[in-house]
Amino acid sequence: MNTKIVIADDHPLMLHGLTDFLKSNGHNVVGSANNGREAYNLIVKLKPEVAILDIRMPFLTGLEIASECKKNNIPTKIILITFDKEEALYDKAQELNIYGYILKEFAVDEIEACIESVKINKPYFSGEIAQYLDSSSSIKENLLEPLTKSEQRIVKLISENNSSSKIADILSISVRTVDKHRENIVTKLELDRKPNALSIWANVNKMNF
Repeated sequence: MNTKIVIADDHPLMLHGLTDFLKSNGHNVVGSANNGREAYNLIVKLKPEVAILDIRMPFLTGLEIASECKKNNIPTKIILITFDKEEALYDKAQELNIYGYILKEFAVDEIEACIESVKINKPYFSGEIAQYLDSSSSIKENLLEPLTKSEQRIVKLISENNSSSKIADILSISVRTVDKHRENIVTKLELDRKPNALSIWANVNKMNF
């Protein structure tokens, strides 16, 4: 049986164009939506194997839908389509176990390869995103190389004098998770265990990331 697919995008041309393209190539598109709330309701109701979601939509973003699916143990695999190359969004997608992240300008070229990859539980991310991240953050990666992308993001927020509580709000995670990340960062960077050691290090080095 063909993989069931739901598509959501608040841009009608993108929504209809992608839907028509996939249907014409034999894919089983069972529903489409033009906002996040509608998309999430379709996922709950139709239980598609794959949901292709715009990252920015009214009511619920693609990331918020992915978060709800993860929280409620909904097994639908999420593919995000976006114009955004922001590293924070890419990091958040990885944290939420997003299976695909495709730039809109390459959506038609890449979507079928992405779906096939996702069907065998293999994440697919546009090559353009990796190239962009490599070119825009090479200095930071040298300095923060031992850290994951999420940990690097937290170090940057610490360097901006944000508290653990504020960081938790910005990243939509718990304070406990932030504190756990901080512990891991201190260990990986081999810093002193004093309470303010990481904050001092981040402020001293912030010009380099």
